[in-house]
Amino acid sequence: MSAPTPETADHPDRARTSLEALRTEIAKAVVGQDPAVTGLVVALLCRGHVLLEGVPGVAKTLLVRALAASLELDTKRVQFTPDLMPSDVTGSLVYDTRTSEFSFQQGPVFTNLLLADEINRTPPKTQSSLLEAMEERQVTVDGTPRALPEPFLVAATQNPVEYEGTYPLPEAQLDRFLLKLTVPLPTRDDEISVLTRHAAGFDPRDLTAAGVRPVAGPEDLEAARNAVAKTSVSAEIAGYVVDICRATRESPSLTLGVSPRGATALLSTARAWAWLTGRDYVIPDDVKALALPTLRHRIQLRPEAEMEGVTPDSVITAILAHVPVPR
Repeated sequence: MSAPTPETADHPDRARTSLEALRTEIAKAVVGQDPAVTGLVVALLCRGHVLLEGVPGVAKTLLVRALAASLELDTKRVQFTPDLMPSDVTGSLVYDTRTSEFSFQQGPVFTNLLLADEINRTPPKTQSSLLEAMEERQVTVDGTPRALPEPFLVAATQNPVEYEGTYPLPEAQLDRFLLKLTVPLPTRDDEISVLTRHAAGFDPRDLTAAGVRPVAGPEDLEAARNAVAKTSVSAEIAGYVVDICRATRESPSLTLGVSPRGATALLSTARAWAWLTGRDYVIPDDVKALALPTLRHRIQLRPEAEMEGVTPDSVITAILAHVPVPR
């Protein structure tokens, strides 16, 4: 990654403006879905990964492609299918007949922004091939670790697990995603806007023609991350995050609550959101704003609660309503 230029590094507000401009560029291709766009920006700031869930046809893939087009970063896409092998993602050793030696051929994971499309349509063995890459930022093949480029972000899309031909993501893999963002069906007005754009000639395969252009680069991202790292967190806010996460472990509706890793993730995303909104300190509303996308995939419902219509979001919302808020 190129180092931040002195101009950008000395003025974090300029880095904030550049990242906020991503929303404007993405909006040229995707109508609505502002929470998902915000989540992607937060994940970039936190060096995290994002899981986008929604029914087919709600622009999950287009959303990530528009983000990539708005950034000066290398991007690759993998279409996850039932016959995809782990080596198709990470790379493998290939025998060279000219030299009579094996050489490593990089897989698509060696990029800055990896679009893992329909990740839950491939078996768990292939899904788990991303675990080391997501956590350690490296890939080990034949005992040799190979570092991935920096920055590195996995943006995975998945269809709801009740859809035919899907495999549930293992808990260990789910926990590697910083955020799980739901991409809902558009409102009536947004859907009319989508149709109007297509009638006017919008081609989702040609984002350049749609006017999407790079507005932020690695130096902006690094300057923004440095600024987020300086966002202060009081002892009261840290205690508030811990109390929320501990309450999930005591919930009668859950068999699995949020781990300390999840608490760390919530604090991280709250700091990023605080910085994006123009503050250098975290307030309880920042924690509340990011609680659902940061925690919803880190808890597991009891079967009887699920049968009664309880959802992860409803459990977290109830906990937020009962945990005392620090002043």
